[in-house]
Amino acid sequence: MKIGELACAARCSTETIRFYEKAGLLPEPERSGGNYRQYGPQHLERLRFIRNCRGLDMAHDEIRALLGMIDHPARDCGAINHLLDEHIAHVQVRLRELQDLRRHLVGLREQCGSEQAVDACGIVQGLNRMETAEGPVHNTHIG
Repeated sequence: MKIGELACAARCSTETIRFYEKAGLLPEPERSGGNYRQYGPQHLERLRFIRNCRGLDMAHDEIRALLGMIDHPARDCGAINHLLDEHIAHVQVRLRELQDLRRHLVGLREQCGSEQAVDACGIVQGLNRMETAEGPVHNTHIG
């Protein structure tokens, strides 16, 4: 199948497919005599796997590790369990970060009544007074 057909079957864009190829997550397909990419069922299966992992917010390195493990189907799946346990821990950290973010936003929102001039807005004033954080706010695997 051609790239457009693969994109349709996997419910993604052709740019997504090319991105995963460049990232080394999806193997390069064979080329036809006219130099068109020719994808097989194994590409569709792998692409669906990658997209499902991304849907679970897994980072490319995690997906790459999983793909490396499934490429050796006779091996023990303990490493897969460990990877998923680590991902669950990252999700827990992110949930706490999001709860902190929500509390902060609610606190900002409570600083302002409605129908005032922008220069009197407690939200704007609060944002101006806040200390700017260094670097990324997140300390998780997805940065």
